[in-house]
Formats: sequence, structure tokens, C-alpha cells
Amino acid sequence: MKILKHLLLFFIISSVFISCFEDLDDNPASIKDLNDFVYRGMNTYYLYKDDVPDLANNRFSDSEYDAFLNSYNSPEALFNHLIYQPETVDRFSWITSNYIELEAFLNGTTQNNGMDFGLVRRQTSSSDIFGYVGYVLPNTSASNQGLQRGDIFYAVNGTPLNDNNYLSLLSNNTYTINLAIYDDNGTPDPDDDTITPNGQSVTLTKSPYTENPIFERNVFQVAGRNVGYLVYNGFTRDFDAQLNDTFGYFSNNNIQDLVLDLRYNPGGSVNTAILLSSMIAGRNGEVFSTEQWNNDIQSQLSVESTVNRFTNNDEGTPLNILNLNRVYVLTTKRSASASELVINCLRPYINVVQIGTSTTGKYQASITLYDSPDFRRQGANPSHLYAMQPLVLKSLNAAGVTDYFEGLDPDILVSENYANMGVLGDENELLLSVALQHIEDNSRLSGQTFEPFEIVGSKSSFTPLQDNMYIEK
Repeated sequence: MKILKHLLLFFIISSVFISCFEDLDDNPASIKDLNDFVYRGMNTYYLYKDDVPDLANNRFSDSEYDAFLNSYNSPEALFNHLIYQPETVDRFSWITSNYIELEAFLNGTTQNNGMDFGLVRRQTSSSDIFGYVGYVLPNTSASNQGLQRGDIFYAVNGTPLNDNNYLSLLSNNTYTINLAIYDDNGTPDPDDDTITPNGQSVTLTKSPYTENPIFERNVFQVAGRNVGYLVYNGFTRDFDAQLNDTFGYFSNNNIQDLVLDLRYNPGGSVNTAILLSSMIAGRNGEVFSTEQWNNDIQSQLSVESTVNRFTNNDEGTPLNILNLNRVYVLTTKRSASASELVINCLRPYINVVQIGTSTTGKYQASITLYDSPDFRRQGANPSHLYAMQPLVLKSLNAAGVTDYFEGLDPDILVSENYANMGVLGDENELLLSVALQHIEDNSRLSGQTFEPFEIVGSKSSFTPLQDNMYIEK
């Protein structure tokens, strides 16, 4: 990804759009000022601008525009009004009143108690849900309390979880999870599974934490082949050097196959996705993806400026490249955006064997817009901390594949077993064991005859950018 290629984009296209800039001062921003920022940013960059009548360039006269801004009592209200089909098409655009928190998140720092978790609907006809612990971060409240992968919780602060309360219950800085035992009754059919409270509880407290997305790496010997294994939980730019070091470790161990575990990876930087894919497959200079912006912006861009290419370096630092012809990728419904980008953009070039369940279905990327004349951080209005993260482009792989609303489907369908989740990195853990078996004898398991449980939320539901893929402007 050419990180700097869009820096001057606003100046190229500014004559196309409405300009209602006001002088910046030290007074608190008015609602009208904030709404003006929201409108200008969405009118300029929003991917689905052409589908939103109120974003048309000739939509308002000056007086009508002022009345329009004044008709919304908050920037959030206007932002939500301008989102195109938020239940189906644009599920991911975001506005924040505190861009300091957003910037910290993009660098990998959040308020975190150390418990990664998923939230699962107990039955298709029920609003009741339960939580499972996916992994525990070291030196956190969760690790200090002895929480482990595979722990099940059915309630928070004594209140059973359901569709309507999980966001509020799990948003607090301190809460108590009430634990339970998951029993599959010895059958593969989830309809007879039970969740029984065990009387135990754990109190967790969040604090600032910078998560290294490289959670686990290992090398296995399988049928005379060296197999690398990487649990990678976020495409975070600040850890790209460590990611490159990990591939140096794989290269030094002469791995011939790679199992890339993205089951809990909600996405992140497009640039990091390009680097990871390049380390796996090489292909320096070939098309990784192309970008499709809204019509106004697309018409001002050259064809080459919308192309992202595989690379052999990270800003001059050589990459450790494996040049593999096959990669195994472990996925769940929690695998999103940049995780899906890697799968989709490697497929035209190498054999990608996807194991697990279908992914989220996010092929669009966003960008951070600040309240400044060119929407960059420098010169941002000092009277407030609002910023937006709207969808601005969608990605297509070299074969033109995009719009995977329902996610990317696995080649081998295997759902995690909540009754026995195993240990990440252990050869007997279900999803990893399926990949290793396929490497050993190229066989497929029969898979499952039932659809896996519905994932309704996860740890990323409580972060500034849920399941997002972003480009650096």
C-alpha cells in the first residue's frame, strides 16, 4: 500500500465539493460547526455518496444547507442519517467524540482487561447468549485472576446475557463474569447442549494495554515437513517489524507449509495486510488489490494510483519472504476486514485452504477524517476532538472479486467446540489439528452436518473500530 498516495487527494478534487469552512478558534465548537465537519467529510470521501441523496453536490443552496445542518441536534445524528443502509451495506462506518482514543486504538492500545471473548446465541430462536474465552493476554486482570481459554460465562454481575443487555453489561471498566459448564452431552448436535452455572465468578478490571497481535508462533514436524503456525490477532502497524521477525524465524526453520490462525482477528491496517501477504507468497510488483472509491474521487485518480501491489520491503526494510504456493487459514465469524483481504487477495496466486467457519463479510476500508481544511490531523480544529472513520473504498482482488457480504466460506467447515476448546498452538486443538491432518495426508474431514452457532458479538464490539479495515491517509 502506498501510504502517502492520498495525502494530496483533497486538493486535487476540492473544487468538486461544497466548501463551508469556518475559522478555527479556541471557543467550543457549536453543533452547527460539528455538523458542517461531518457533512464536508462525508460529501468528499464517503464510499456510498452516490447512493445518499442528501450528499449530492447540488443538493442544497446556502440557506438550505444552513437549515439542514441546524436540523440535527448532534454530529452523531447527522452522521447516522448519512450512512447508507447501516443494517446491511455499511455496518462499519464510525464517528467518535475522542480521536485520542481512536488513535491509541489504531496503535494497538485499548482499555483492556485481558479477556478475549466471543458471544454466542444459545439457540436460533432465542435472545439468550453466552460468552466464551478465546485467549487471555499476559499481565492483565484476566491472567491475574486465572482465567483460561475455554472458560464459559452466562451472566455478568449476576444478570444473564441476552441480545438487549450484553453491550451495556460488558462496557463497564469493572464487571464480574459468572461462569458455567458447557456440556455437549457427547453428541455433535448442538440442540441437546446445556449450559449449567457452576457457582464461580471472576471480577475483571480494564486498564490501558498495548496488545501484541503476534500471540503464538511455532514450528511443527508433520510427515517430514516443517509447518509454521502463527496466531495473529490484529493488523497493527506498530508491530510490523515483529511480524517480519516472525517470518524470519519461519524462514530460518525452513518451513514448507504455513497455518495462519486468524480466527479472532477483526482486521486493521491494509498496509499490514499487504506486508503479511507478501511475506507468505512473494509476488513482488504483482497486483494485490485495486481500490474503488466514490465516483467523484475515482474520476480524479489514475488507474495505477488505485492499485496496491505486493512488495519485498517495508519502507526500505527487506521482508522475510517464504514464497509459498499454499497457505492454511483458520477462520471464524470473528475473522474480518484485513483478515478477509489477505484470503481474498492471495487466492488468485496460491492455494488458500480455509478451515473453520465463514468470515464476517467486510471488503470496505475506512480512513480517519479530522476537522481540518484537508481532513488531516495537522490543523485539526482545537475546539473539539471529533473525528470520523467512514468507509471510503472497497477492495477487489486481482480477479475482480469483492462484495462478499456474507463472508468468505471455508473449504473445510469446522466450528470450535465450546465444550472442549483446547489450547491455542496445541497440535490437538480442533482447527489446528484439521489443518495438520490435511498437510499430512491431503485428506478432508467429513466436516459438520449442522450450521455452527451464531456469533453475535466479541471483544472487538467494544473497541472504537469494530471489525474495521483502514488505510493510512
